[in-house]
Amino acid sequence: MRGAKADMPATLGNAGAVIQEAVWDDFHVSFDTFSEGFDTTPLHKGLPNDSCQCPHWGYVLKGCVRVVYADREELLRAGDAYYMEPGHNAIYQAGTETVEFSPNGPFQSSMEVAMRNVEAMRSK
Repeated sequence: MRGAKADMPATLGNAGAVIQEAVWDDFHVSFDTFSEGFDTTPLHKGLPNDSCQCPHWGYVLKGCVRVVYADREELLRAGDAYYMEPGHNAIYQAGTETVEFSPNGPFQSSMEVAMRNVEAMRSK
């Protein structure tokens, strides 16, 4: 199975982020482009420890991501392959691009909470 960034549908294309994604069998794959800085922390409110519970594997194409865990932080830079273990929040610098792979079940569970939080922020 393969997918080109140009062929993947954009499921989010506002607020300084473009997310192009697909589901391949049990995996979620995405190309993420952040033209503005983006902090995922508010999206994970309500999950255990208010942090993402889905593991992610990926590669930073451009830019920088600060990954915050309860006990440490990691800085991911262009050219880095990464594993984000469950229990993280990510802060993307403006101009960051990544490609990421996640198990679809845990990804969808985290996204249900994230989308509820997005809706709550919009209604304020």
